[in-house]
Amino acid sequence: MKILIYGINYAPELTGIGKYTGEMGSWLAQQGEVVDVITTMPYYPEWAVHPSHKGKWWYTEKLEGVRVHRCPFYVPAKVTSAKRILHEFSFVVSSLIYWLPIFFGKRYDVVICVSPPFHLGLIPLLYCKLRTIPLWCHIQDLQIDMAKELGMIKNKRFLNIMFNVEAYILKRCTVVSTISEGMVRKVAQKNVLQSECALFPNWVDGEYVKPVPGSQSLRSELGLLPSDKVVLYSGSLGEKQGLEIIVEAAKSFVARPAVKFLIFGSGGGKCKLEALVQEYGLPNVLFYPLQPYKKLAALLATADIHLVLQKKSASDLVLPSKLTGIVAAGGFSLVSAVPGTTLYDTVSEHQMGVLIEPESAEALEKAINKALITDLSSYRVNARRYAERYLNKEQTLSEFWQKLKDVDRRNSLPSSQQSSSVSFGETQPVR
Repeated sequence: MKILIYGINYAPELTGIGKYTGEMGSWLAQQGEVVDVITTMPYYPEWAVHPSHKGKWWYTEKLEGVRVHRCPFYVPAKVTSAKRILHEFSFVVSSLIYWLPIFFGKRYDVVICVSPPFHLGLIPLLYCKLRTIPLWCHIQDLQIDMAKELGMIKNKRFLNIMFNVEAYILKRCTVVSTISEGMVRKVAQKNVLQSECALFPNWVDGEYVKPVPGSQSLRSELGLLPSDKVVLYSGSLGEKQGLEIIVEAAKSFVARPAVKFLIFGSGGGKCKLEALVQEYGLPNVLFYPLQPYKKLAALLATADIHLVLQKKSASDLVLPSKLTGIVAAGGFSLVSAVPGTTLYDTVSEHQMGVLIEPESAEALEKAINKALITDLSSYRVNARRYAERYLNKEQTLSEFWQKLKDVDRRNSLPSSQQSSSVSFGETQPVR
């Protein structure tokens, strides 16, 4: 197949959507498919164009068999709702340089549009209608719902316009998929899809990210003592996580210097967290940059306790991607989740972490204290077992590939024989 992927995030970004879209593209290329990508310069989660791509304009590079078309775009130094909208639209406009010749030239067999941004599907939708080819929209975050629930956008008229644009796109897609059963339900409730929303979960390479002994962790590199207890958060430092409670909880452990809070990552909320730590004068909270993928297993082995946090209002609108790596590494997690959500039900059913109330520093403090005196080995075993059963990279992408081929094959049939139903087989909590 000739496949075009259109998305704002792509490899070599280390976290979030770019990581998964990059792995998907390279995996499809390894199966012999012809894969093109239209995307931006790598910038996430630092919200700054990576040094390797700084100063470049429109250009094409080859990454692991994939032809990647890069576009210049606006990246705000300080992320606000208004600046984020401008940031996203700048990519759409910039990407027209690649889209215009595609409209009148090369014909793809299928287009995969990765959301957010939610409005990214408008251009590929027009292209797919003109060329009569399938459009697969894959939703990693329910962006508008989250902006509304988090109070990031409060203008009701503007929100309604965005929801209408989203509905227009989703109604006309051949396939719409998302990453968890809770998000599948949220998308289905919009009542605009041609067929059932498909579950296409995120994954982890369990052969690469796996439990390793403490001697192979980053503890010695970070100057930690064998007696130190490490509470670790790694990933994007943004609004939806509500990470201020880490700093608030850390205040209670200042008199216990062996308990250290390590925060690895970048994002729009990092400066706010650093300022809060400085204001409180906390020597037990330390910040580090994101680590390269080759160090991921070592980083995850550094922690005694992992934190997987999000705000109540983000429930089932996003799914923390960091959880896949943690469970693959056999890590123990404290997870903030609301009962009835996919995240809550999965952690509870498989006993691979301890659930706490979201946005509560007191609940976090109590859970850390209890975890520090508890044998966590059963949680770690359950976590790794879950990863092996439900998060297998090869299995997940193989199923996706087969469904992608089914969609392409159906599109070549006479319209009377076509069916728009796509299923990924037996669904699991957070496959």
